[in-house]
Amino acid sequence: MIARVIKRELSFQEFVVICSLLMSLTALSTDTMLPALPQMGSDLGLQDVNNRQLVVSMLFLGLALGQMFFGPLSDWSGRKPAIYAGFALYIAGAVICGLAVSFPMLLGGRLLQGIGASSPRALTLALVRDRYEGRTMARVMSFVMTVFIMVPMVAPTLGQGILLFAGWRAIFAGFVTIALIGMIWFAARMPETLAPANRAPFSLRRIYSATLEILHNRIALGYTISAGLVGGAFLGYLNSAQQIYQEQYALGDSFPLVFALVAFSIGLASFMNSRLVMRYGMRLLVNRALGVIVLLALVGISVALFTGGHPPFWFLIAYLITSFFGVGILFGNQNALAMEPLGRLAGIGAAIVGSLSTLLQVPLGTVIGQSYNDTVLPLMVGIALLAGLSILVVNWAEAGGSQPAEAI
Repeated sequence: MIARVIKRELSFQEFVVICSLLMSLTALSTDTMLPALPQMGSDLGLQDVNNRQLVVSMLFLGLALGQMFFGPLSDWSGRKPAIYAGFALYIAGAVICGLAVSFPMLLGGRLLQGIGASSPRALTLALVRDRYEGRTMARVMSFVMTVFIMVPMVAPTLGQGILLFAGWRAIFAGFVTIALIGMIWFAARMPETLAPANRAPFSLRRIYSATLEILHNRIALGYTISAGLVGGAFLGYLNSAQQIYQEQYALGDSFPLVFALVAFSIGLASFMNSRLVMRYGMRLLVNRALGVIVLLALVGISVALFTGGHPPFWFLIAYLITSFFGVGILFGNQNALAMEPLGRLAGIGAAIVGSLSTLLQVPLGTVIGQSYNDTVLPLMVGIALLAGLSILVVNWAEAGGSQPAEAI
């Protein structure tokens, strides 16, 4: 009976569910931890409360380092072995975190978790591209992204629920359980999607040459940097969110609900972008979204200064919802524009663009988070500065790059 189930051909619906699970592992590993940060910092003897934000930043650093490795590895070994390796590292990192007796040990485990999670995250698109094309591929990715967007809305609630019955270490036990289920399901049901004839040798020279090509392409480099700047502002929010909501505004157990509301605005923007981009084009949407984010941040800073860094809660939520709606518009379009001139390097190019933009966002988001001073000013100033710099970088890229019709 079991053998018959395993041998049954993978359906479209099951393929989408497996890809959604792979893609959502990163968001789950980030947002589920947020309610547990105070307990973790207290148990591990942290003196500076801002340092517990590094639990989030170290995961993103691992993502940045891993993407550049796993993308080319999968082009050589096939998708499945590379994803197995990623799951193994992720599980090992989660075990280290769950057993951590010091904060440096916890951060080491989170780095390993991030490196492992980068494999299923980076290779989900490759799995879809190997199996589908054209409108069917777009349909699959829309389903996958819908699930991916829903995860940040429910993950903090999941973490809060675990804390009600067990300590923060149980969250890492949950990560191990989810990863094991995902790996076994993936191994049993997902066929290898990359044919041996389509594989490419793994070499550092290939990674180096592809990186150089991206660095020398003004459009690719400009939009990669722009994505990193906007990602840095978003990471700054993730780093600061728990302290702002639970400590500055004393929301307590309501924190996951408010976090979900802001996350919904990003998801709504991503959903609407699929229609808006067909009408207005990626470049116009990117420029308008960046301009609106800067304008909103300047208004937010003015109100925050007038209220001693503690604006009314309704104003803060209205600001974050509208601002991060713009971020949701930017996420997909910036990466698509960075990849537009790299058709010949689609696989390895996507890995390097993702890695470089994440490497940029980690220090920027960490600086914003570490600057938290019991007010929302560091976050708003950080968003304004990074979005403003992003406008300058985009203008620089467009001034020296081609203007493909579908992106205008």
